[in-house]
Parts: sequence; C-alpha cells; structure tokens
Amino acid sequence: MGQAPPDVKGHIPQGVELPPARQGQRALERRRRLAAYLQLAPGGLYMVIGFIVPLAIIVYTSLSTSGLFSTGGKSVFSWEWSNYSTALDQYHDVYIRSIVYAAIATSLCIGLAYPMAYWIAFYGGQWKSTLFMLILVPFFVSFVIRTVQWNFILGTNGLIFGPLKSLGLVSQDFTVLRTPFAVIAGITYNFMPFAALPLYVSLERIDRRLVEAAKDLYASKAMAFRKVVLPLSFPGIFAAIILTFVPMTGDYVNAVVLGGPKTTMIGVIIQDAFLVRHEYPVAAALSVILMAGMLVIALLYARALGTEDAALAAA
Repeated sequence: MGQAPPDVKGHIPQGVELPPARQGQRALERRRRLAAYLQLAPGGLYMVIGFIVPLAIIVYTSLSTSGLFSTGGKSVFSWEWSNYSTALDQYHDVYIRSIVYAAIATSLCIGLAYPMAYWIAFYGGQWKSTLFMLILVPFFVSFVIRTVQWNFILGTNGLIFGPLKSLGLVSQDFTVLRTPFAVIAGITYNFMPFAALPLYVSLERIDRRLVEAAKDLYASKAMAFRKVVLPLSFPGIFAAIILTFVPMTGDYVNAVVLGGPKTTMIGVIIQDAFLVRHEYPVAAALSVILMAGMLVIALLYARALGTEDAALAAA
C-alpha cells in the first residue's frame, strides 16, 4: 500500500512514516529555525536584562510607597498613582523647559549638520570619508570634558568674552553662563554627531541620476533640491530628530555644568531625586513620565512622516 497523503494543511497523519528524503528536509528546517532562535538569543537576553527588567523595576517603584533601594530594602507596592500627580504638580514647568530646550537644540543640530552632510555627500568626492571623520573626531573626547571646555569658552573672562571685555566691546558684567543660551549651545554641540551621521547616510544613498534627470527637465538647482533631494532625505531627518531630541530632553550634564537654577532640566531633577534626596517613587514616576512622553512624540512624528528606511538612515 502507498503512503497516505497529507491533509489539506500539509500535516502528515499520525502513524504514517515520512520518506527518508522528507524526514531529512524537515530535520533541516528544524535546525534552521533553531539556528535563527540561537542567533536572536544574545540580543534578546541583552534586551531583557538591560531594558525590560530595569523598565519593570522603574514602573514598579513608581507605583510603590518606597523604593527597592530604600532604607531597609523593602518596597511596598500599593498602586500609588499619587506619585505621578506629585511629579507633575511639582515639576511640570521643568518638563516644558526641557522640551523647549531640546526642540531648539534639535533644530539647530539639523540646521547646522544638514548643509555639511549635503556638501560632503554630493561634492566631497574621494575625500568624503576624511571630511566626515573631521566632523566626528572631536567627539571621541569625553562628553564631560567637552562640556567643561564650553564652560571655559563661554566663561565671564573666558576665551571669547575675556578679549571682548578687554577691548571694551562688551560690558564687564556681561555673562552668558547660567543662561538658556549656554545650555542650548552646549547641548547642540554635544549632540551634533547624532544628527550629522544619519543625515549623511541618507544623502549619500540618493541616486545622483534623479537629480540630473530633474535638471534635464529644466529644474533649477534650488528646485531639484526641493523636489528631489529634500524629500528623499526625510528618513535621515526623521532619524536625526529621534536620535537627538529624545536624549537631549533627559540630558543633565550640560544643565549642571553650563546652566543655573533657572535653567534646570528634568534630567537634573531625576538625578537629584534618585541619588541625593532618595525619593525613589517620585524619581521613578518622573522617569516613566519622561519615557512615555518621548514615546508619544516619536510615534506622532512617525505617524506624520512615516518610518520607511529610517532605520537604514540611522544605521
């Protein structure tokens, strides 16, 4: 008797043996699936340990009356939603200030990085890699050291304003430190590579024949840029906004080194609540609100502009 055929869904009836060739094929498919899962395992484990578990702890702490690391090591989970209302009531103005600073600095990063990335991608020739590395080399220096250097550059008698005051071009009591200008300038400088890199990658991937075709159809250089280059570089712009705006909002180094009491950002408040005041539930609630707000902004932006090739532009 011949072998029973498989059913409609391709399943082999119970008790029916597969031919040796088919058995080998199914074994090979199982090994391939297992190999794929094994390849995903390290990254998945890293995500669980480095992201999901800490996020779960933060959310748990934000709804507790005491933190996991409080005195005694005991945490009382009680769905304490008042931690969120307390965080918003006390620090809503700091949230707004952080978002405004990050939005201004993100706009400046893209406005400064886009022309550089465009020129290097289209006119850099064989020197493209070298020119782009010149932009990135200063950022191999420590983040904190670069921020402290801005403190020296913008100081009352620093590299810029010291000579100007000596020449009488500015008043002796003129200062820039501890102002929003200093904080935004420091954030813009420190996060510039996060905007330049995805913009350059996106512009470099544009097919030059499309630009030439636009010119053949009597489009000016400005129109070719506006109708061809700019739309095709939207994935890079999207990636640059996400890679700069999100970390800028939670930054605290620039606000501490270059700012003052009136320029405090939410990252400073969270750091102080965790490490100085040990108010773990409120600090966790502040962190969850910040993360949720950034997620909503990213989703809204992705909804408006789309995310096609954005991951490639950011890679």
